[in-house]
Amino acid sequence: MRRDLVVIGTSAGGVDALRFLVGHLPADFPAAVGIVLHTAPDSPGILDTILGRAGPLRAVAVFRAERIEMGTLYVAAPDHHLVVEPSRMRATRGPRENRFRPAVDPLFRSAAQTYGPRVIGVVLTGGLDDGTAGLWAVKQLGGIAVVQDPKDALAPSMPQSALDHVRVDHCLPLAEIPRLLVKLTREDIAEQGGYVVPQRLEIEVKIAKEQKPLEAGVLTLGEPSSYACPECHGVLLKLKEGGRVRFRCHTGHAYSTEALVAEFDSAIETSLWNSVRALQEKAIFMRHLADHERGNSNEDAANSHAGSANEAERRAEIVRRATLDGPEDAAKDAA
Repeated sequence: MRRDLVVIGTSAGGVDALRFLVGHLPADFPAAVGIVLHTAPDSPGILDTILGRAGPLRAVAVFRAERIEMGTLYVAAPDHHLVVEPSRMRATRGPRENRFRPAVDPLFRSAAQTYGPRVIGVVLTGGLDDGTAGLWAVKQLGGIAVVQDPKDALAPSMPQSALDHVRVDHCLPLAEIPRLLVKLTREDIAEQGGYVVPQRLEIEVKIAKEQKPLEAGVLTLGEPSSYACPECHGVLLKLKEGGRVRFRCHTGHAYSTEALVAEFDSAIETSLWNSVRALQEKAIFMRHLADHERGNSNEDAANSHAGSANEAERRAEIVRRATLDGPEDAAKDAA
């Protein structure tokens, strides 16, 4: 038995990192490679073309299902998760995880569920911590965990999170990862006893594969928390995994603690800008009323409306400055 499936997750700085990595894999690389790069839903979806030109391996964007072949790169299509099934890679539109679709965790979990010790999980440069829970699942089911050295990464958060929470087998600079993957995939590995796939992992994989979360058993994953899902406003369930806490709602959206904080910050900023807009619109309207009253020689009403406009503009500027400062500056000011 050999390790014949490599799954790679990356985000910020990932295009250049992937180009280097796949560009240094040999034409006879004896494994299939699944790749998730965080992309916007409306991304042009040309990563397969970029990676296909970077080295000798064939690259395929997965929009439906593709049979797994050795020496082939399988790239997640925009707005689709990439999941592993026996002998094939499949695209799904399951709920977003950690604010993204495609997300790294569904690829890693489904690979671990399907191929167990034959999987090598690789976390490269990226922000926040998508991939940590998935890499934990790879290790739990006998696979190998490889992480780019955070000091070598353009965005160190993803690899650092993996190092903090997973028993990583190899942490090394990007320049050394291709050679390591060649070595790991060409080694014979001893047959191991069967690994029991945890029911929780099976449920999360089913959700990524578009099964209805309630039918898949999402409510058994954890206890209800006090927080609402930022996307659908359903109650978030609290999942404990090793020393980490994650969250998933009954419609399937999943968040790490870091991703949830980022989503809250985004929602707060949107709300604040909406407040600025509403106050500015009120100021414009009150000045229009003031001009109208002056035209009717009603100075008292005009002055009252002008005062309301000034107050709305004052409040709008306070909120605008707070929004521009951001949460970190606001916390410093409060201290």
